[in-house]
Amino acid sequence: MTRGFTILLRHVISPSWPPVTVDGMTAAIAAAALFLAFTGAVHFGSIVVAMLRCRPARESLTPPLHAPAVTIVRPVCGLENFIEETLRSSFLLDYPRFEILFCSARADDPAALLAQRLMADYPWIDARLLVGNERISGNPKLNNMFKGWREASHDFVVFADSNVLMPRDYVQRLLAQFDKDAGLVCSPPVGSRPHNLWAEVECAFLNGYQARWQILADTMGLGFAQGKTMMWRRRDLEQAGGIRRLGEEAAEDAASTKVVREADRKVRIVDAPFPQPLGRRALADVWKRQARWAQLRRASFLSFFLPEILSGALPPLFTLAFLSIALDLPLAATLALFTALWYGAEMLLAYNAGWPLSSRSLLAAMLRDLMIPPLWAMAWSDAGFVWRGNVMTLEDDGVEAVR
Repeated sequence: MTRGFTILLRHVISPSWPPVTVDGMTAAIAAAALFLAFTGAVHFGSIVVAMLRCRPARESLTPPLHAPAVTIVRPVCGLENFIEETLRSSFLLDYPRFEILFCSARADDPAALLAQRLMADYPWIDARLLVGNERISGNPKLNNMFKGWREASHDFVVFADSNVLMPRDYVQRLLAQFDKDAGLVCSPPVGSRPHNLWAEVECAFLNGYQARWQILADTMGLGFAQGKTMMWRRRDLEQAGGIRRLGEEAAEDAASTKVVREADRKVRIVDAPFPQPLGRRALADVWKRQARWAQLRRASFLSFFLPEILSGALPPLFTLAFLSIALDLPLAATLALFTALWYGAEMLLAYNAGWPLSSRSLLAAMLRDLMIPPLWAMAWSDAGFVWRGNVMTLEDDGVEAVR
């Protein structure tokens, strides 16, 4: 095996040693070796970056000396796993000046009734429930959030999905990333408390795959907004044209990214992203969610979506299989070593970050990588999806709700 890789490296570095004709096979071996080296460097490099940025905090951040007042807008729609705990976390923040605005399209929504009960449990917290549905776009979530933006009392406004579990220093950690170049601070969701295999698969998508790539992009200065948590400075969005501009794209976070970049600002990602407890998941739930996100990425950021087909373990695994056969290396042993190193690094990231890690994690990561190619293909072939009971179609100028 060592001799084979030595020969391979000599072919790449100095194709004239040993004397060979540079034919199609030699070129294919060189290209495969370069692809394998590139994907390995990106994979392991991104894991190192994520490990450095996702270390669990030893203690909560204290509020800044002159803590700015903050409005937290939480759109709610229906009940989901752990929703009472995630909504209750809004009231438990260790921050001196904040208000909570729950937004619901209907007064009889079970989540709205839960928000009312929680407000009664914490009467000393400045919290209100806003009901109504003023349509400003084809995005039902943005329509729901609009009234919260309109009624917000403070310059810093946080949009937080109902399934985000807020740590006590939630606001402080967002503000810590709001440097002079930031136009928006976000947090990708990190899956927690998976109760079955398919919830573990969702963790594999959210944590070791999507959060890792978003953290790497942010570290490189190319941060993308993530709608789970978005902290805006109100005057920045108003100067850019107001919240209605977030309806210009299929998803409000994609529109947010473009609005911020248009203003020559950066989207920042928090260190150690905030958790989303999952509970039990079915394969259909994971597939629909990831398919929807893939369609939205393809519609909004095509040039970044295209290379996603090369992500995950399958492309380098097939490349290594080709090299093993071409160089007469022991196929099974080579692929087993590759698999151990590739996924072992991801498991090390999960351990370092305090993310879920169990006997099912390796299988979950493999299932995720098997799902990446068909999800990528589906993003091209299917232009519609169902989101919280609304049939959505992707149009050239944004997203349209059919019902």
